[in-house]
Amino acid sequence: MKAVIFDLDGVIVFTDKFHYAAWKQMADEMGIYFDEQINNRLRGVSRMESLEIILERYEGEALSAERKAELAEQKNTAYRELLKTMTPADVTDEVRTVLKELRKRGYRLAIGSSSKNAKFILEKVELTDYFDAVSDGTNITNSKPDPEVFLKAAEFLEMDPAECLVVEDAYAGIDAAKSGGMKAAGIGDAFSYEKTDYPIQTFADLLEIMR
Repeated sequence: MKAVIFDLDGVIVFTDKFHYAAWKQMADEMGIYFDEQINNRLRGVSRMESLEIILERYEGEALSAERKAELAEQKNTAYRELLKTMTPADVTDEVRTVLKELRKRGYRLAIGSSSKNAKFILEKVELTDYFDAVSDGTNITNSKPDPEVFLKAAEFLEMDPAECLVVEDAYAGIDAAKSGGMKAAGIGDAFSYEKTDYPIQTFADLLEIMR
């Protein structure tokens, strides 16, 4: 393997609390029940698909495509306001150290995230310069478990998918990596997923894999 492609949320940074707060605000205003269990279903899923999951409990009049787009944008506006509070302190020393060491060893690094806010987040936490490429929600039409976001990352890195390791915390992300012909390291929830090639308990475990 010559490159490592990282999911962003739940791997490099943790913005779940911001997503939850923004979706919760929107759901409450619509009178829709929403809790953390439902929120867990949204991990690794695109904004519009996340909205459809939340609307499963909606009991009002049918919503037009335009109204759904407004709701998704309402959520994103609230989310971006919360993201503005992020600082470099939101990235652990362990993550920065590992990224630096991987670059030192000659690996190409990329982000593969369904989020359209990936570049904004990287700027806020001062990680932009750590990555050779960013593939995110702005350059894909299909979200995970479709492999498009990771295949685009490999393309941006000018690497064959078989030369890439994907680091993910969500089942959908592992599925995307595998269907794209890549090896997958699973952390967090994905640690125990049967399709994970390399279960890792800590971010630093990557240094043992990428020797």
